[in-house]
Amino acid sequence: MLVPIAPPLWKASVTLNKTRAADVAAVFEITPAPAPQSVLIAEDPFGPKATVEALYTKKPDAELLSRVCGYKVRVSALRDQDWIKKSQRALAPVRAGRFFIYGAHDKGKVPRGVIPICIEAGMAFGTGHHETTALCLKALTALARARKFRNVLDLGCGTGVLAIAAAKLWRKPVTASDIDHVAVAITVENAAANGETERIHAVLANGFGEDELRGRARFDLIVANILSGPLTKLAKPLAAALAPGGIAVLSGLMRDEEAAILGAYARARLKKRRVIRDGPWSALILRKPKK
Repeated sequence: MLVPIAPPLWKASVTLNKTRAADVAAVFEITPAPAPQSVLIAEDPFGPKATVEALYTKKPDAELLSRVCGYKVRVSALRDQDWIKKSQRALAPVRAGRFFIYGAHDKGKVPRGVIPICIEAGMAFGTGHHETTALCLKALTALARARKFRNVLDLGCGTGVLAIAAAKLWRKPVTASDIDHVAVAITVENAAANGETERIHAVLANGFGEDELRGRARFDLIVANILSGPLTKLAKPLAAALAPGGIAVLSGLMRDEEAAILGAYARARLKKRRVIRDGPWSALILRKPKK
């Protein structure tokens, strides 16, 4: 059982035209000011405006957020209540590839012909609503049409949604690792909620340094939905942990970061197979040669 965590105490918000809301929400998610625990877009159904809100456990830097997103960002303290769950209830289910990602409050909305995954995000990233998570789910769907994988790693697992997706697709062992102990605990809970406790092994790990993670290599599929900086630094160890002929799915990056990531992994002998994009976001599918 996950020990309850104190709710966020701070909210950053900005009201702007609906057409820019998704871009600003994405900026909030990747700006360490500090990193937000949840980001929500509330649209005016009858007007042109939307409000983007980000929730934090520590007071965010309003000046930095304003400078990065190009709009005046307001920061205010919140009363003590469960703002994470409140914001998650406002999120609609997501369809990505074969998957239908939903919260427990939307259980009755699961359509036929999908692979359902129930995710209660809590304090971890990865509900399927962000484009990079959806891109990874689409990549897994595409890969499942071509081959089976027997030893999968979800690196930087967040809520564990990608680990759960892989477990449901291939019904084989999946390792889920994260640098954040909260994410590991939430992954364990979400795996249990989706009937995948036996297949998913959650590990607290910083990159590939821990013996437990090294002992599970080599992986024939590694999914890493993290940021471009860590992706670049992990190029060589990730390639070393990948079995010959193995596949890497990399995301958490933007289109203008593709070349740098591809260059780093080319030097680690991983070759580009495919690029999937959604707006400014990208996911890369790479392959390690068999020899």
